[in-house]
Amino acid sequence: MRILVIEDEERIADFIQRGLEGAGYLVDTAGDGQTGLLKMHNLDYDLLILDLMLPDMDGLTVLEKTRNRKVSPPVLILSARSEVEDRVRGLELGADDYLVKPFAFEELLARVKALLRRGQPVPDRLVAGDLVVDCLRRKVTRAGKPIDLAPKEFSILEYLARHKGKPLTRTMIVEHVWDMEYDGLTNIVDVYIRHLRAKIDDPFPVKIIRTVRGTGYMLEAGETAGQQAGGSE
Repeated sequence: MRILVIEDEERIADFIQRGLEGAGYLVDTAGDGQTGLLKMHNLDYDLLILDLMLPDMDGLTVLEKTRNRKVSPPVLILSARSEVEDRVRGLELGADDYLVKPFAFEELLARVKALLRRGQPVPDRLVAGDLVVDCLRRKVTRAGKPIDLAPKEFSILEYLARHKGKPLTRTMIVEHVWDMEYDGLTNIVDVYIRHLRAKIDDPFPVKIIRTVRGTGYMLEAGETAGQQAGGSE
């Protein structure tokens, strides 16, 4: 899941970004409202963490512009403004939660998880045959056996599982899992897919991670996966 943090204090933004990335989320930051709005125009975010005191515009203006979009993510206001009137106004303008600075990261993370559960329309437990991906606990089992995955491996598998049966290009995978553009030269996706296959496919007779020639990769399960297991690369 991808989160945008609009916060002009670089120290706080970096603290939040490192903490959330350590919890397995993809995090982008913006130091002012205009940059944040531009990022939301170019990418779909699952959650917005918004400071109210920004250098170019009031955070509530960013909130109003966000809520005027056809599709807008849940919004968590993070502000030093602690007066009841400020909190009420933020919530009335469409914020989903309001956390006052200074804050404990553990509380921020708990609120982030709660908002993502509330706003996420897809299941938090993904199943593909005998593979189970628990997105909340970030745990994976296959045929009842736990499989230990590195954070990036889990993010790729979760992305494949959420789009089971649909081919995903290397570009799509890189842009979703890494905060970078695919340059056509990197083999980073292929490397991680090999790591995933060593854990998800190699110990089992049925292979569910399939190479789609000329495109990328796809997750499938059951009889279809078994029929095409020999075609996996």
